[in-house]
Amino acid sequence: MSTRALRVATLGTVAYAEALELQRAAARARLEGLITDDLLLLLEHPPVITLGRSSDEAHVLSGSRALAERGVELFEVERGGDVTFHGPGQLVGYPILDLSGHRQDLHWYLRQIEEALIRALAEFDIRAGRTAGRTGVWTEGRKIASIGVHARQWVTWHGFALNVTTDLSYFDLLVPCGIEGVTMTSVEEELRRLSDATGYAPPPSLGEDVARAVSRSFAGLFGLEPRPIAGDVLRAQLAAPAAR
Repeated sequence: MSTRALRVATLGTVAYAEALELQRAAARARLEGLITDDLLLLLEHPPVITLGRSSDEAHVLSGSRALAERGVELFEVERGGDVTFHGPGQLVGYPILDLSGHRQDLHWYLRQIEEALIRALAEFDIRAGRTAGRTGVWTEGRKIASIGVHARQWVTWHGFALNVTTDLSYFDLLVPCGIEGVTMTSVEEELRRLSDATGYAPPPSLGEDVARAVSRSFAGLFGLEPRPIAGDVLRAQLAAPAAR
């Protein structure tokens, strides 16, 4: 019996506005049946702060001029959650899933995303878990991944941001996820703690290794087989309906 596919598009660095339009186009195509497989977009953004539906603008601690000086864009979007940061060294995942083929329950879906990241991090000996009442993934009280999703007719977009080699000083520009006093961490930082060596440096392949682990874990939890799709092929598929 054949296994349903999870098409995984590894896109490199993509401007936030472009990625937002790409995932919205993919969600429309999934809704209209033009894309029949679930899809996972994996990418990285230049520095950007996004505000979800429940954001408090006061949680952005720097004004527009200070953000511009540091090269940080600002977007208000339709996902759930408060304010968060995306930037270099972060693995951002946008699952375009039709939950009608899985389970029509957004709370369950959020827990599945958390579990996928927890299992992926375990491959690097990072003991991660949940914190009661707070969406995301944590390790020893430090937050390593943020999650914010949106769905229409059970088709999802937006997703998760896992800090891999992220410059954590960017989080000083905001109150991450609206949680006062939260300490953000990364895969690199946790591996440094585990190694107990001040000279630890992440291997060049760390980002790719983490992305592969997340793809495997995510696909497995949803009963799917991860299969790559090239970015240019995906964009061509999404452009074809619009050209008709």
